[in-house]
Amino acid sequence: MMSLNGKYSIGILLTFVLLAFSMLYSIPLINYFFHFKTITADLFFYNRLSIWFVLILIVVYNLSFENRSFFVWADKKYSLGFYFAAVLALYLMCMVGGTVLNGIIMLITHEKISDKLVQLSSIFKNNYFLIIFTCLTAGVTEELMMRAYIQPRIEKIYNSPSLGIIVSSLLFGILHSTYGTIGQVVVPFFIGIVFSLFYKKYSNIKILIICHFMFDFISLMLMNTIDLKQLSVF
Repeated sequence: MMSLNGKYSIGILLTFVLLAFSMLYSIPLINYFFHFKTITADLFFYNRLSIWFVLILIVVYNLSFENRSFFVWADKKYSLGFYFAAVLALYLMCMVGGTVLNGIIMLITHEKISDKLVQLSSIFKNNYFLIIFTCLTAGVTEELMMRAYIQPRIEKIYNSPSLGIIVSSLLFGILHSTYGTIGQVVVPFFIGIVFSLFYKKYSNIKILIICHFMFDFISLMLMNTIDLKQLSVF
C-alpha cells in the first residue's frame, strides 16, 4: 500500500501538471470547439473556468486517495483588526517589492511589456464581470492549490519548512511564465515567498485569498483606466 507521503507526492505533481496544462493548452483546446480567432472575453472566461476544474479534480483526488483533510494545517482564527492589518501589510510588501524587482529587471534586460498582457488589457476594458471573476479565480484557486495544498505537503514529505516555501513559490512563479517575460516569473515568485512565509507563520488561507484578490483587482482596475505603458514598471 502506498504511503501517505507517496500519495501527497502524486497530488503535488498532479496539481502542477494540471495547472500547467490549463494555462498552456486550455485556450487551444477551447478554440478547437469554439473557433475563436483571437483572445476574446469569452475565451478568457473559459480559460479561467478550466482552473476551477483543476481545483475540483485535486479536491476529488484528496478525498478519494489521500483520505485526509485538504488542509494539512488547520486555519487559525484572528480578529477583524488582524485581518485588515495583515491584508494591508501583505499588499504593501508585494506591491513595493514587486515594483522594485520589476524595475530592476527592466533596467537590466530592457524587457518590453508582455504581449499577452497587452492583448488581455483590451478584453478587460470596462468588463467588470471578467475582472472580478479573474481576480476571484486567481485568489481562491491559486492560494488553495499553491499554499494550502502544495506547501504543507512538501514540508511534510521532506520535513523542511524552507523547502515547502521555496518549491511552492517556484512553482507559482513558473506557472506565470505563460506571460512570456522574466518579470512575470520573478515577481510572482517573490509574492509566493511572501505569501508562503505568512501562511507558515499564521496558517490562515482566507487572508491570503483576500489579499491576492485585492492585489489583482487593483492591478486590473488600474489597467482598465490608465495606459498600460504607464503601468509597465508595476
